[in-house]
Parts: sequence; C-alpha cells; structure tokens
Amino acid sequence: MTTILLFTLGGTEWLVILVAVVLLFGGRKIPELMRGIGKGIREFNAARSNVESELKEGMREEDRKQIEEKADK
Repeated sequence: MTTILLFTLGGTEWLVILVAVVLLFGGRKIPELMRGIGKGIREFNAARSNVESELKEGMREEDRKQIEEKADK
C-alpha cells in the first residue's frame, strides 16, 4: 500500500514535502540526514543479502542431504 502511495504523488506534493523538510531540518542538516539515510539503506541491504545467502546455503544443504539419502538406498 505504501508503494502505491509513493507512485501516486505528483510534482506539487513532492515540492511541498521538500519545502517541509527544508523548514524542519534547515539547509545545513539535510546532507547529514541524507548520509544517515544512506547508511541505513546500506546496512539494510547488507543484512538482506546475508539472509538471502544463508537461506540459499540452507537449501543447498537440504538438497545434499536428500541426494545422499537417495544414494544410500
């Protein structure tokens, strides 16, 4: 639902949001805020990648066990 809302925002809405951010944080704080957001996104992507690799490894291990069980029969 949030992604649908994101794509339905027009230019005027984005402009209002941008002005609100500038008023709330000031021009000097915005780069610092963006760095923090970027760092958070990088950490999230790293964690997501780690979980994906662990799941894939677990699935490979399960496949190996099944193949070994079939070979033992």
